[in-house]
Amino acid sequence: MTVHRSPDRPPADRLEVWAPAGIGEVTPGDDLAALVGDALAAEGGVADGDVVVVTSKIVSKAEGRVVAAVDREQAITDETVRVVATRERPDGGPPLRIVENRLGLVMAAAGVDASNTPEGTVLLLPEDPDASAGALRRALGERFGVRLAVVLTDTVGRPWREGLVDIAIGAAGLAVLDDLRGGRDAHGRELSVTVTAIADEVASAAELVRGKAAGRPVAVVRGLGRYVVADDGPGARSLVRASETDLFREGSAEAYARGVADGARTGGVAPPPA
Repeated sequence: MTVHRSPDRPPADRLEVWAPAGIGEVTPGDDLAALVGDALAAEGGVADGDVVVVTSKIVSKAEGRVVAAVDREQAITDETVRVVATRERPDGGPPLRIVENRLGLVMAAAGVDASNTPEGTVLLLPEDPDASAGALRRALGERFGVRLAVVLTDTVGRPWREGLVDIAIGAAGLAVLDDLRGGRDAHGRELSVTVTAIADEVASAAELVRGKAAGRPVAVVRGLGRYVVADDGPGARSLVRASETDLFREGSAEAYARGVADGARTGGVAPPPA
């Protein structure tokens, strides 16, 4: 896990988050940096230390990650590295699959998306979200002459919580994790486990102003310059917890089935944890 230790100064006491208008439908081959840059320029551009947050949908569209949805289930299978959990649907449709995809992300349907895309097609996630974020960061930084960060986002569900949130699946120029371990809380006790997911918090804040159907796929977060770094940084891939260290690496039904199978195979003697 690559983490950043914040400078020894208090965090910003104010954040500004807004979503510029002016980005229409993105199609394969579009110059995304130019489209995003024009929208930002129309609202005064960006300042040093800003974080530009872009939904991965428009990155996927610009990069041509649009595929025919003749068999969406096959597209999910092709993007799957490991099945975490499956659930039958009440309507008898294909089962819901929670899987680890090739980016290491655990998501419903491997992140294959059928919303906000032309009828008969689905969107795959960008091939390399961190690299895509890096390319946007360099292009926008050169255009506006400032030091900035770029975060690419996608929407996910969460264990034990209703509702969806946006998380960072790509990042460049941002300290994605802030390590507070070794510091002290307000009562002087040492912090031993606190590592803040800065990139994910930025992604969720941006979604509050972008919305799902407002046609504003880009947002700017201002006030987090202390987390904007000089190079591309560790990227959002460093946020992914390895499955072997995850306490919830499979669904409850799958864990139960594995336990039954292990019991039958070993004669009731429990094998060591996987």
